[in-house]
Amino acid sequence: MKDDNFLREMNARHLWHPMGHPGEQQANAPKIIKGAEGVRITDIDGHDPVDAVGGLWCVNLGYSNDAVKQAISDQLWQLPYYSAFAGTTNPAAIEASYAVQEFFAEDGMTRVFFTSGGSDSVDTALRMARQYHRLRNEPTRTKFLSLKKGYHGTHWGGASVNGNNRFRITYEPLLPGCFHLPSPYTYRNPFDESDPVKLAEKIAAAMVDEIEFQDPSTIAAFIMEPIQGAGGVIVPDASFMKHMREICDRYGILMISDEVITGFGRTGDWTGARHWGVQPDMMTIAKGITSGYFPVGGVLLGDKVADVFENAGPEGSIWTGYTYSAHPVGAAAVVACLSETLRLDTKTNAAARGTQLYDGVCKLAEKYDIIGDVRGGHGLMTGIELVSNRAKKTPMDAETMKRVHQATYEAGTMVRLGAHNVLMSPPLVISEAEVDVILASLDAGFAAA
Repeated sequence: MKDDNFLREMNARHLWHPMGHPGEQQANAPKIIKGAEGVRITDIDGHDPVDAVGGLWCVNLGYSNDAVKQAISDQLWQLPYYSAFAGTTNPAAIEASYAVQEFFAEDGMTRVFFTSGGSDSVDTALRMARQYHRLRNEPTRTKFLSLKKGYHGTHWGGASVNGNNRFRITYEPLLPGCFHLPSPYTYRNPFDESDPVKLAEKIAAAMVDEIEFQDPSTIAAFIMEPIQGAGGVIVPDASFMKHMREICDRYGILMISDEVITGFGRTGDWTGARHWGVQPDMMTIAKGITSGYFPVGGVLLGDKVADVFENAGPEGSIWTGYTYSAHPVGAAAVVACLSETLRLDTKTNAAARGTQLYDGVCKLAEKYDIIGDVRGGHGLMTGIELVSNRAKKTPMDAETMKRVHQATYEAGTMVRLGAHNVLMSPPLVISEAEVDVILASLDAGFAAA
């Protein structure tokens, strides 16, 4: 490793970062994170804030889980790589597939197709949805429905069903046949409806209207996050996902639950769909499947979908995949991570600490007029929408957001900005005292606005 002077001098000089302007990154160099332990990260200057971002919604077990690290190390020495394309496999991949199936059995999932991450998983799920209908002699079912404010990765298909125009406009035209419904976002929606139950009913009616307009025989799948993450931690009413499930069943449309963020305990249940009492047809997973220690994702399928593929002729072959699908090192990380996730019962701590964090932020909203809306209360996902005028709901300007972010960091916590939202998704092993640190840091951050 080069010394600190080299790192400071070369910071952003040659590396372009995701989700940022390359010129701005050179003018305002990114924070250099050199180490981490427990739920704290350490930057190059020795500052060690609590990581309320959880890496990127993913370091569920914190940074110090030796069981997962050891499994990765052992597998590197035994078999660092081999292809899992049809014809070969490896012991770790077989064991990982069994562990994943057991973990998601209550959701009705019985098969897994491993990928390299969440964006891969979404693209693969969309492809499989189209192929499923083709195998059932309904080749006209090619369109997709999704929600505004939803995030589904950055690949071509994922960007096309994404509901945030920041990830779309620069790259349009995208995949044709993708249509977006209103988000269950009580703070801002086209119906001016603040009652979450009524809003859920109105979006359901809009979905039926859109399906009828498009013609049901042209729609392949509906994809949604059980709780919208990057869009601002938008929590729907408990009835919402059930409405969507019923409508999908009524019109023969597959339901894909994007569990890349909400899976593995973050909502206070092992999956977001389970949290709302719904069984989807397919799920997309990543992040918490290895606690971010190795890039792994997956598409999960229930028997309804799996049977169609497995009982088809040659046209049931899956002609998509990735060099690192079912990577043996990643598979070893999956097995160890799922074992540790269950042993530590992270969903229970996520529920308790999530309530603590949400309640604490609600108290801060009583103190600071710049807090327009607080969202969360369902596990360790909390969003804080900042406004310059609470009565008019005027979104906070970017410079003030940066000031709040830096002040919060200096006070002891790393948070994430999403436009004028402060987003938090701490490791699921976080303690009560560490949540208190987050709340005190936010207090300092808002005071600096």
